[in-house]
Amino acid sequence: MVDSLRFDNRVVIITGAGSGLGKAYALEFGKRGAKVVANDLGVSRNGEGHSSRVADIIVQEIQKLGGIAVANYDSVENGDRIVKTAIENFGRVDIVINNAGILRDSSILKMKDADWDIIMSIHLKGAFTVIKAAWKYMKQQKFGRIINTSSGSGIYGNFGQANYGAAKMGLHGMTLSLAKEGEKNNIRINSITPVAASRMTEDLLAPEILNIVTPEKIVPLVVYLCHESCNDTGGLYEACGGLITRVRWQRSPGIFFSGQFSAEDVQARWREINSFETTRLGNPDYPTSTTDTLKKVLYLIQETAKPKL
Repeated sequence: MVDSLRFDNRVVIITGAGSGLGKAYALEFGKRGAKVVANDLGVSRNGEGHSSRVADIIVQEIQKLGGIAVANYDSVENGDRIVKTAIENFGRVDIVINNAGILRDSSILKMKDADWDIIMSIHLKGAFTVIKAAWKYMKQQKFGRIINTSSGSGIYGNFGQANYGAAKMGLHGMTLSLAKEGEKNNIRINSITPVAASRMTEDLLAPEILNIVTPEKIVPLVVYLCHESCNDTGGLYEACGGLITRVRWQRSPGIFFSGQFSAEDVQARWREINSFETTRLGNPDYPTSTTDTLKKVLYLIQETAKPKL
């Protein structure tokens, strides 16, 4: 079967491209005709060390398959340098996949400031610096596709990962805002929460599970989201072992207090506030902005003011 989703003349930047998911992305995009900037600092799982070898190896693999690729060895904290590599070698940048990451797990009382700071710097600020540097080129050419790699630790929480979870949830917050900012210039940005075998999960998951959650089962989602035929933006997609789902926020019908109310009133209605069952205020819904919340409040005020028949 010939690949119909092609990326000929497109330039893709993939951070953390030397292993795991990043490597799988790089090989697939190279196979589909994209020019690949394979970024990898070559650090350990906790962010120590430095080696250019991992980025060089993936570039060589892409070239052996007949693809076009160059290596970049900068930290994602220096996103402008990564984008400069794309511009100097290929003259443009069409796609950014923010995949690079490290772990510094610790319970909150044992977590050092340095463990918090480096996770924020690599995951959150790193994605920001690459996106910001690429954005002006995407805006000029009226095309861009961006993937931010969030995590279940961000959307669900995970013991010992307050730093990692905060950064990963922050990434999706950035996705939501930039989706609105980029829409008029055909810049689409989405978040994914992949569960895949990698150096970050190899000692956390059992071997039989690792054989199921291969990186190759995440790649098709990312390829489609990055293609020009996909116009979805601001989404949060969870992918694991062949399962692909979209995650969204759901809001309970809640309780509306029309006049003055106290903490005791909240306490008395707490079960109802937390219930997702249909009530006289309506069904659970799926807000997309705080404007939706304000509209609901204004509607309920009007309904409360109506004379009772």
